[in-house]
Formats: sequence, C-alpha cells, structure tokens
Amino acid sequence: MRLFARFVTTCVLGCAVFVAGCGGSSAAPQFGLSARTVVQGLNLPTGLPVPSDLREVRAFSNLGFDRPIFLTSAGDGTDRLFVAEQGGTIYVFPNRDDVAVNERSTFLQINVSRAGNEEGLLGLAFDPDYATNRRFYVYYSLASPRRSRISRFEASPSDPNAALTTETVLLEFDQPFSNHNGGCMAFGPDDKLYVASGDGGSGGDPQNNGQSMNTLLGKILRINTDGTPVVDNPFYTTPTALRSYIWAYGLRNPWRISFDRTTGRLWAGDVGQGSMEEIDVITRGGNYGWRLFEGNESFNNPTGLPASNFEGPIVTYPRSLGQSITGGYVYRGPTLTTLQGVYLYGDFASGRLWGLVYDPATNTATSNEQLLQMGSIASFGEDEAGELYVCSFDGAIYRFEEVGGGGIGEIPETLSETGLFANTASLTPTAGVVEYDVNASFWSDGAIKRRWIALPGTATIDFSATSPWTFPIGTVLVKHFEIELATGAMRRLETRVLVHAEAGWQGYTYRWNQAGTDADLLDDSATETITVADDSAGSVTFDWYFPSRGDCMSCHTEAAGRVLGVHTRQINRDFDYPELTDNQLRTWNHIGMFSSDIGAASSHLALANPHDTTAPLAARARAYLDTNCAQCHRANGPTPVNIEFRSLFLVGQTNTVGVVPTTGQSQLPNPFRIEAGSAATSVVHELMGRFGTGQMPPLGRNRLDVDGLAIIELWINAGPTD
Repeated sequence: MRLFARFVTTCVLGCAVFVAGCGGSSAAPQFGLSARTVVQGLNLPTGLPVPSDLREVRAFSNLGFDRPIFLTSAGDGTDRLFVAEQGGTIYVFPNRDDVAVNERSTFLQINVSRAGNEEGLLGLAFDPDYATNRRFYVYYSLASPRRSRISRFEASPSDPNAALTTETVLLEFDQPFSNHNGGCMAFGPDDKLYVASGDGGSGGDPQNNGQSMNTLLGKILRINTDGTPVVDNPFYTTPTALRSYIWAYGLRNPWRISFDRTTGRLWAGDVGQGSMEEIDVITRGGNYGWRLFEGNESFNNPTGLPASNFEGPIVTYPRSLGQSITGGYVYRGPTLTTLQGVYLYGDFASGRLWGLVYDPATNTATSNEQLLQMGSIASFGEDEAGELYVCSFDGAIYRFEEVGGGGIGEIPETLSETGLFANTASLTPTAGVVEYDVNASFWSDGAIKRRWIALPGTATIDFSATSPWTFPIGTVLVKHFEIELATGAMRRLETRVLVHAEAGWQGYTYRWNQAGTDADLLDDSATETITVADDSAGSVTFDWYFPSRGDCMSCHTEAAGRVLGVHTRQINRDFDYPELTDNQLRTWNHIGMFSSDIGAASSHLALANPHDTTAPLAARARAYLDTNCAQCHRANGPTPVNIEFRSLFLVGQTNTVGVVPTTGQSQLPNPFRIEAGSAATSVVHELMGRFGTGQMPPLGRNRLDVDGLAIIELWINAGPTD
C-alpha cells in the first residue's frame, strides 16, 4: 500500500508539473510539509528547578524510635513503611500520619554488634521483585572478628508484616576499626544491589583502603542478589577477586547513597576528614580521590597527583557549616512542587538541609541553597510514591512542607493544559507539532499508537545516521495509546509526554477520562482492568499498566540516548501527511528540523516492519529485537547481561547464538541464549513468552505478543541470520 501510494503521488506530481507548464495557476506540494511552523503556546516547563524554603513537620507522631537509621518501602503496592533502628530492629507500619502504636509490628530483629557508635544495623533494601519473592537485604556489624555482613532474608508467606529468621549470608568483610562502616544499600535501575562501604575507620585512612583494589573498604560495591560480583563490573577479573565487586572507589565514608527515580543517576554523600564534606555523582569505575584528596583539596598526596586524575565532587561545604554529611535523594514525590528534580541532602551535626540543582550537561551544581535547619539528620528515606522523610536521632520521623516561593512552573494537571493540542478531544495538534510514525513499533499490549514531536522555536536536531540524535532543550515527544475493546469501541488509555528539560529528559503520563475528552496527569503508576478484542480468543481481559515517571526513564535508557523511536532507522519511512505521502526524513530535512542537510533519505538505513510478511524474515526479527530489547541490551546498557540487540550489528556480534546464559532466570535444562535451529531451548524465546519474574521486556507487559513471539521463533528455528 505504501509503494502504491508513493506511485500515485509521483504520478500526481508529474501531472501537476505538466499542467503548470501549460499555464496552470499553482504548483502541487513537493514535500509532506512545505515549511516549518514555530510552535507557540506550549505550557511545559523545561528550565532547572528553583526550590522554595521548607519547614519540617513531624510524621507519624504516635510513633517513636531508638536511633532510626533508615526508612523505606517494599515497593510491593501496599504503601507500608519500614524503619530500621541501629540496634537491629526493623519495624513495619501503614503509611498514615495518624498510625497508632498498636499498628506497628516488629518485622525482624537482628543481633548486631554496637561496640562502636557507627556500628549496628546500617542498611536495608527490598528486592525489586519483592512482591513475588518476598526477599530483602540487610547490612549490619558483627564482632569476633569485627566485620560487616550483607545477608538476605524473606518475609513470611503467611504474615506479610513478619520476616522469617532464616538468614542467607551473601558477603562478609573485615573491619579494622569501629568507625566508617558505610552500610547503605540500594537497588539500581539494572536490578543489581549497590553497597556503600567506608574506608575501615580510624582517621586519615591509615591502611590506604580507599585507593586499594584489594579490599572492599572505601568503595561502592555492585553485587548480584546471590552475593556474587556482577560480571560486567569495571574491575571484574575472576569471581573470587575482591576487585571484581567494585563499582567505584576512593571514598572515605559514604553515608547514604540513592538512585534518582527518573534518571537512574547514583548519588552519594561522603563524610570528610577534617576540612570539608562532599556530594558525589557516582559513575562506573570512578575514583573519587580519598585519601589523596579530601573533596577537591590534596590530603595525603605525596606525589602531587592533580585533581583532574579523579572524579571531583559536585559540591563541598566546610566544617563551619557541618561536620558529617548525610546523603539524600533527588526529590520525585507528589507534594513538593518546587523541588521536583532537586537533590536534597543534609548534615547530621548541624541539621542544615540543602537543595542542590544539578546540571548534567556540565556535571556541576547550578545552585546549592540551604532550605532549613533542624535536629539531627541521620538519614533520608522515601515512601512508595517518592515522598521524602528524615530519620532523626531524637526518635522522630519528619516530612516537609514548602514555605512558598521558588519553582519554574508546574507540570499541567491535564493534557489540554499542555498546549500540545489545538483540540485535545480530536487530537488535533497545535500548529508546528509534527506527527510521525516509526518502522517497527514497540509492543504495548496490543495498543494502537500515534506520535508527535515539537521542537522549540527554530532549534534543530543534530542528526546521526547510526547513533542517537541530539535534541535541543525544550524538545517534546508525545505518544498516544488507545485500544479496541471487546465491544468494538476504541478506548483512549493514555498519552505519554517526554520533555527535554535542562535537568535531563522527564517523562509524564496522562490518563484519559472515560469520555475520551481529556487526560489527567498521574503522580505514580496505575493499572486498569480492561477487556479487549483478541484475534484468537475473541476477547481477553488483562491489566493495562500506566507507567510512573521513574518507569519512563527505566525504558528510555541513557545508553539509548533517552529517545527510542526517533532515530534514523525508525523515521526513514513514508508518512501520510495531510498534503501528500512523503518520506519523513526527506520532509524533516526540507523544513529545517536538522542542523545540516542530511542528503537523500535513500542513502540511510531503515528498519523493517516486523509484521510486513513481504520483508525477509531475518530483517523482521532483527527489527523486532532492536525495538523491543536494544534500549537495554546494548553496549553500556543498564542490564548486566552482555547482549547486543541493535540490528546494526551482525548476529555473530550479539553474543547470543550458542552462548550459555550467565544468569539463573531460565527454567530450561541446558539452555543457550539462542540455540540455532531450536527456539524451544533458547532463553530469548523463553523469556519473551513468560509472565512475571524474568519476563522480557520486564516492564508494562501484561499481554503476550503472539505475533512477535512467532517471528522470533521462526527466525531461531530457521537458524538465526542477519
């Protein structure tokens, strides 16, 4: 049909030119769009945040704690809170401000060593699959010999508010002194466990543990949930080598680490020696300088190495402002509107709390303002929605309220208020907002999708033939989802908006009302049970998943350039513009959406449509994997499994065919990632057809892609080729 449409268009153009040559009054359009229109009236803030001042408010005023060291949720949809005390008790209670004492349960009691003030129960993290496997992890101190232990426990299958006492020890390492134990743990976007370890204590790092690669002290560790090092860790050599566990090093006492829910960026507060405290953004393999440097100043640096040899802190502050930093979180909660995207951290000794605005383009803080001063800030924590709390050694838990001022404008509460559509009910875009389509569409539980792009002013895209494109600040991408119900009616589900702000790409989900006239902004993920038409069963009922803001960025990975569908091989196709059908690259180039002339569209690669049965099977299968899997399974992607699914690479370069899997997710006997000629014994095919733990893609798939699975099955059985 596309070829036919193109042929007809060519004939019409030819006739129009002929008529014009014989005295016609006007020329027919030559491109899908004749000129670019500057978009006006968008209401989507893209600048860096300007936080307001805060005041602390006691939360859960009926509850008191003894040295609360951490607060978190299980992420299982129950909205319960867990508070760990340094003495070894973990409590669980409902997340209600008026929760009563008798509603709090002891979840687990651990026998810990508290010989030193910085020892005890120091870390708690819940498995990303806790809702199904009930597993959680703790970091605590032991004596005789003095050591730190990381262990796994499970919640009781009969009582969700109690844990089993059976303990699986994952990792232990000796501690030479009683201080600088670190202890914070957090799961990253890759579902690996990151552990902060101090330099072993005393003062000045007398054993030089921070710089040694033969100790786990003074490090950020990255481990699997069985306690083994991850094979793609930057210093991995053998499973038994201590350096194999290390993700980053050169740290003194990283007191609290956290991942930004939206960007996946890892933050750490590192306690200083005697001069300054520092905040770091932790990167793979980074050396943060201790003990050669304290902050950005030389400390014990006999050879005079320059600061440029190390990862520098994002901010530091002197001992006149505080003496023990407490790392915090990038705020992504629902209530503090001026703090969206602001990193909040504090100081245990002075009680000062700061808001840091980070610019990833320059890796610097554009502002770092004190927002309040309170009692001891022992630790920060988040509830399931991302609301922020402080654990204080006065025995209380605190939350925050804004005092006023600040902000750069709120995200509109409805889709109609964004200004993206001139008529939201009819999905008529605002002038200059360009609709587009892709060659290979991501499987979205059978939904039909439409897409638009808006560029700011006259700004342009930096084009690349094979790499991700670079988009100007202010770019907005829109994807709309609707599905055919069993009744035959079309149901509008959601419209996702991806905004390129100064602080990075931000994703938002708008959920349509039942009338299909407008959509409301979601603060968190949601589900809706729907019954839809199904080719084989007639109808099928399943839960449609509306992603949270953090979910958006877990798929729109940094390795993929954050933007998935807008790149050369996806956009290089025809589109039915109102004036005529034209190649999208050709039209976008003509109206000046690119910073330079990209040449003929025919000179660039294009993905096949996986469902085009006239295309070669290999091209269809490779396009399907490229679209549905390669945002994670690629070089420097967030998954630890070293697979390359971009179709730019030959099958022999994907590290799949004839390769034994390195994880234990498969339930097949003697499996291969892909076994040529046998889809039934190939893990790729198995996980595509699975629901629950290990399913691929892992997020937001609640319905099987029968056609996509069949394409991959045929391709593997035929002997996978390029």
